[in-house]
Amino acid sequence: MYVYATCKGGCTMVDLRGRDFLKLLDFTPMEIRHLLDVAKTLKKQKRNGESHRYLKGKQIAMIFEKDSTRTRCAFEAGAHDLGMEATYLGPTGSQMGKKETIEDTARVLASMYDGIEYRGFDQEIVESLAKYSKVPVWNGLTNEFHPTQMLADIMTIQEEFGNLKGRKLVFCGDARNNVGNSLMVVCAKLGMHFVCCAPKNLWPEENLTDECRKIAEGTSAKIEMTEDIMEGTKNADAIYTDVWVSMGEPMELWEERIKLLSPYQVNAKVMKNAKKEAIFLHCLPSFHNNETTIGKQIEEKFGIKEMEVTDEVFESNQSRVFEEAENRLHTIKAVMLETLKK
Repeated sequence: MYVYATCKGGCTMVDLRGRDFLKLLDFTPMEIRHLLDVAKTLKKQKRNGESHRYLKGKQIAMIFEKDSTRTRCAFEAGAHDLGMEATYLGPTGSQMGKKETIEDTARVLASMYDGIEYRGFDQEIVESLAKYSKVPVWNGLTNEFHPTQMLADIMTIQEEFGNLKGRKLVFCGDARNNVGNSLMVVCAKLGMHFVCCAPKNLWPEENLTDECRKIAEGTSAKIEMTEDIMEGTKNADAIYTDVWVSMGEPMELWEERIKLLSPYQVNAKVMKNAKKEAIFLHCLPSFHNNETTIGKQIEEKFGIKEMEVTDEVFESNQSRVFEEAENRLHTIKAVMLETLKK
């Protein structure tokens, strides 16, 4: 039997049953910490080989309009660990938005499944799925937000340092995307120090930044923007980056982005500027060498072998990218369990 986890410090029990998981703006700091506590318990059970099939007999549908390795595997493996069955609907596996409306798809799937995952394009799509679905809907990634990734990132930082309050997390690169947006949100919610190191035109949108600064007033978080990477990364606890061209964007953007973002590459000099015990994070996949099809194309066209992070940093003792990737499994399981449990 599953025993409901409680928050630290004797706070009231958190109940997320039936809730959608669309963006972290919808969740309180207490609820986010609760999900991290549950993920920690599930990770321990997985490592110890303890059965935790708490959702046996349930089924979930996974809509992937954008392909993924980590998100798909985490939802599928997580569903199986929890005793569920999972149906994968790839980019050509559903008529949603083509021959069938989002609203109708939501109602059909909700009549057959206990939960629905969506990974794709506009945030409005996953919000619409949730509006017309009678079962929980989870955001596996949209253009605006990537909440499941954030839980894994924060869990990794928590495992490394223990406490989160005041920890300085620096994002280097294009921060006007789902990862940059979501990191700023989760840091604001949890009282952390978020720094965006990027050209000014790639800072998060002003409206979202203002909203996060208001949240930060109540959590003692700090939200900072800078175009100076050495200023921004000084004394950082964690340095984070992402690919320079997002999934689905045209190849023509590479030349422009390489010129614009090369000064924000995470290299040994940047890591040395952070705290001695600082860690490196990346949501993956990463262009840290030329051993991929796209990597080879970039080298042939632009003459560079490494992009947003050097191979030296990616493979260093400070890198926690694979621990972070594993934590996608445990945090996604926490989200599914807490929203689907009886």
